[in-house]
Amino acid sequence: MTTATSMYALNHNQIAQLIATVGRDNCVLVQGETGTGKTSIQKILEVKFPNHILVYFDGTTKDMGDLMVPMFHTIGDDGVVRYATNEELGLHLDKPVIVMIDEFGKCLPTVKNALTRLILERQMGAKKLHEESLLWATTNLQAEGLGDMLPAHVRNRITTVEMRKPDATEWIEWGINNDIDPMILAWTKDTPQLFHSFKDCKPEENPYINHPQAQRASFVSPRSLEKASNILKQRDQIDTTTLTASLIGTIGERGALDLMAYVALGDQLPSLDSIKNDPMGAKVPTAAGAVCMVVYRSLATIERSWIKQWMTYLNRLNKEAQGLFVNGARAKGYSKQDVVTQSKEFQDWCLANNFLFSADK
Repeated sequence: MTTATSMYALNHNQIAQLIATVGRDNCVLVQGETGTGKTSIQKILEVKFPNHILVYFDGTTKDMGDLMVPMFHTIGDDGVVRYATNEELGLHLDKPVIVMIDEFGKCLPTVKNALTRLILERQMGAKKLHEESLLWATTNLQAEGLGDMLPAHVRNRITTVEMRKPDATEWIEWGINNDIDPMILAWTKDTPQLFHSFKDCKPEENPYINHPQAQRASFVSPRSLEKASNILKQRDQIDTTTLTASLIGTIGERGALDLMAYVALGDQLPSLDSIKNDPMGAKVPTAAGAVCMVVYRSLATIERSWIKQWMTYLNRLNKEAQGLFVNGARAKGYSKQDVVTQSKEFQDWCLANNFLFSADK
């Protein structure tokens, strides 16, 4: 990628809006580092276009014969061959669809060539996409060395943009709304380099992430962090050795060993029941990481039935922790924003701390 392209790298929401705007006419190819959630853009588009049908086409599993199959038809005294298209492309639906061609750069050359008419004219054989349909594709950065290649005649038919990694703050906001384990959220807050790009560092400068010049079987990415969260949420079912081994195989050695240090803080956490039943007597952690876990856990699980108790408990934490909770509640797209901001206790906190809060979303 050129320096200019990297300078103008977009986030998930910006790319989703671009596809929503021009996707009826242009195929937007999203290039980005492995594991950064390129395919999750489809979920954003699903919300924007609830009446469209989502269509997923996996370019890595297709050969030329998987795109269209000949069918013999008789017209009068003559016979003709028509072609039935692969249902994964959605051409047969005759309804608005959102077609995502995943791993387009890894498609076989013959498959890339066969898809060029769909990309440019929204048609394969005799079938056309519905005029309201959107079309976009994903691929990895060529610099990653994963085999993603695009010939000039194909690239000239598409609009290519680079998707940047989310930073720690953006990913934490997403994680709060998507049931990510509080230990993962606290660790990422303290370790922002987990979200750095390999383009900005040498392999030895960041031992956590994937780097083309390093041989790391497992590494930290937004995708692998979500997988690590799945393991941590069930850690009471496995012993410490098994937990550590599974994390090493998910986010790499350095990441797993650092994360296990946060697991050791778990004994400091008060239970949710203790906060609900006795907010003035519930345990208050001393370690900063444990305090973050308590705050993130509450942001993810808070309900109207115990917001009063939580705000009482929150006032026992330090000002930094209080600010962490309030800023989390203010984050755009926070799923429980109304629960928090409409409570009298939260509004009283804002007044007492000279904090101006706007509920605009």
